[in-house]
Amino acid sequence: MRPAAERFDWTGIPGNGPGAEVLGRPATALDLGPAEGENAAVLARAGAEVVAVDFSPVQVARARGFWADLPRLQFVEAEACAFLDRETRTFDAVYSTWGAVWFTDPEELLPRVRRRLAPGGVFAFSQREPAVGTYGAQPMGGRWLEGRGDELTVLRWQHTAEQWADLLKRHGFEDVEAGVVANPEAGALGTLLVLGRG
Repeated sequence: MRPAAERFDWTGIPGNGPGAEVLGRPATALDLGPAEGENAAVLARAGAEVVAVDFSPVQVARARGFWADLPRLQFVEAEACAFLDRETRTFDAVYSTWGAVWFTDPEELLPRVRRRLAPGGVFAFSQREPAVGTYGAQPMGGRWLEGRGDELTVLRWQHTAEQWADLLKRHGFEDVEAGVVANPEAGALGTLLVLGRG
């Protein structure tokens, strides 16, 4: 059964935090790491042309099956930087919710995103708030990436809101905002939400 995709979700906690309004009203959008494609579907239903890029062939196949009835939504199997290198279009919004931005070296990814962002466009991403002292590239292992073998260790890039803001500014983004959406569960880590404009 496919996900409901009733509201754009940055935090993974239903009803917690802002929704699609963070992106404005984009005519075109690029989702980096869409998993099952719920957020991409929300935008496509609202009228945006959405390209959703995921590294996992299993996730791409599942998402294509779920959202085959949405003609404005295209799922592409590719690594984020490789896709951005070969893509020639620009997008009004580029976003990632607990997706590729978390798992890609920002020094490699951010300049590529900036080139594909339309003038005045919005780049936004969310990921788990880092625990104190776990900054920079952190190894993460497990069987979480379906279709890529039994066990895989990847790096995820974790920074404070201030560090992410500095990274975006250094790579040419303007009007940068970065903060943490609190988790309603006492003592649990929140969701880091970062955005900048082209």
